[in-house]
Amino acid sequence: MGYLDKLDLDKKLESKGEYEELLEEYQFKLLKLQRKIVEKGIAVAVAYEGCDAAGKGGNIKRITESLDPRGYEVHPIGAPTPGEKAHHWLRRFWLRLPPRGRIGIFDRTWYGRVLVERVEKFAKKEEWQRAYGEINDFEKTVTDDGLILVKFWIHISKKEQLDRFKKREKDPWKNWKLTDEDWRNREKWDDYIEALEDMFEKTDTECAPWTIVEGNWKWWARIKALKTVVNRIEEHLS
Repeated sequence: MGYLDKLDLDKKLESKGEYEELLEEYQFKLLKLQRKIVEKGIAVAVAYEGCDAAGKGGNIKRITESLDPRGYEVHPIGAPTPGEKAHHWLRRFWLRLPPRGRIGIFDRTWYGRVLVERVEKFAKKEEWQRAYGEINDFEKTVTDDGLILVKFWIHISKKEQLDRFKKREKDPWKNWKLTDEDWRNREKWDDYIEALEDMFEKTDTECAPWTIVEGNWKWWARIKALKTVVNRIEEHLS
């Protein structure tokens, strides 16, 4: 049984009232922890990966909306530029790591090497296979140096993804989010699941464990992520 087979994707909260109460509670806790991060000179990196339309953007919004904007930065990660390709592939992520006293949030991450670059054949087989060790070394180096690293994969069912794609098509406020590439990626769903299981097996480490977030219900996913970030920072400070 793989990592994803164990998930109950339909986990949810009881009501909107419960969601709003928990949201306020954990956003306030995170705001207070942000001050401690500054005082103690600790860096925090929150790394988001997930299925297309899984709700990464909405999740990140709930993480950041009550924080002091001077103390965090969100990094949307796309394809590497020609200049970035001239260096080792991890260099662009090293350069975006938060300095001590700040929070860095990655919307897509270095795991693209073993996911989209693997499935779409942008990286050679020997390159993405070698990347597991490179990633583990990278994460151990930065966490040994004191970085708090929280890694999320937000997962939704194939049916839920289709429902969200169709809603986006009809919503003038959101249809810009849906691209031809999203539909092409959906056709390779099984290939991505295979790559994901390999990724979890090889990079779910003691220093940088994965948190898989059940994403069919967005309220549940947002609270789980917030709570996880709060707990990880509190554990580090204790």
